[in-house]
Amino acid sequence: MKAFAVVLVILLTMIGCQTIRNSGNAALPPAARDTLRVATYNVHYIILRQQTGPWSVGDWERRKGPLDLAFKAIDADVIGFQEMESFARGNNQTNLTLDWLLANNPGYEAAAVGDPAVFPSTQPILYRADRLRLLDQGWFFFSDTPDVIYSRTFNGSFPAFTSWAQFEDQGSGQIFRVVNLHTDYASRANRIQSAQLVAARTAPWMDAGETLFVIGDLNARRGDRVHDILAETRLDFAPVQGATYHFNRGINLFGAIDHIGVSGDATLVGDPVVLRDKFDGEWPTDHYPVIADYRLGS
Repeated sequence: MKAFAVVLVILLTMIGCQTIRNSGNAALPPAARDTLRVATYNVHYIILRQQTGPWSVGDWERRKGPLDLAFKAIDADVIGFQEMESFARGNNQTNLTLDWLLANNPGYEAAAVGDPAVFPSTQPILYRADRLRLLDQGWFFFSDTPDVIYSRTFNGSFPAFTSWAQFEDQGSGQIFRVVNLHTDYASRANRIQSAQLVAARTAPWMDAGETLFVIGDLNARRGDRVHDILAETRLDFAPVQGATYHFNRGINLFGAIDHIGVSGDATLVGDPVVLRDKFDGEWPTDHYPVIADYRLGS
């Protein structure tokens, strides 16, 4: 019994040290006029058939105000979301989170959305409409048939995909593309094959000299093979420090799995920021938003 108590104390100490190491709450500076603020945020799906309990419709009623406050605090020019889904069986047109944020933030519009029958709309990219003009958008699934909508992943598990959108900065005329991905949390093999597919699909854009932001929930820490596959494609990832996933409890056990990378004519200004805040006393979701400012052009 004494030995068990010693082991327990050691384990709790290690967890505490890891949590401290992966915590911290740097202030987000005001966005500068000559930079582009890019962000990524996993907001967790809503289960429409459940009225109570975690991630239910009732839980969304608790979370939606804090999530809007978080969105406003991020103050991004362009932000890619993951798991922005109101989950139900069949061809579902409902997206409570997207509708809520657009209704409460009229300066923003949504890219990488459309009729769910032909465009998967659960990874939208919101952008500041008075600054950016949408030029194009698309998607591909992490699958042996990536251009077949909702095709299952390489090992047959639930569909996962990349959405993307191309924009023009109307002030400078600079054109850039945002590639927004979410890999399978459960299967490392799926994650590796997904990263390889993203590398293959983005290579022609990079070869053409495009400015490209690759963002999202990689479910992989810096130095993991999944992260390295993308870094080897000429992507320069912002050095995100500490946890970006917190178990919906503010528990920061491991390093960042949400990332922002860039290729082309954009330069990181300052350090990326992870907002590890509650809003109105609540956690809006089980991830923290990651924010980075870039200067477009030489």
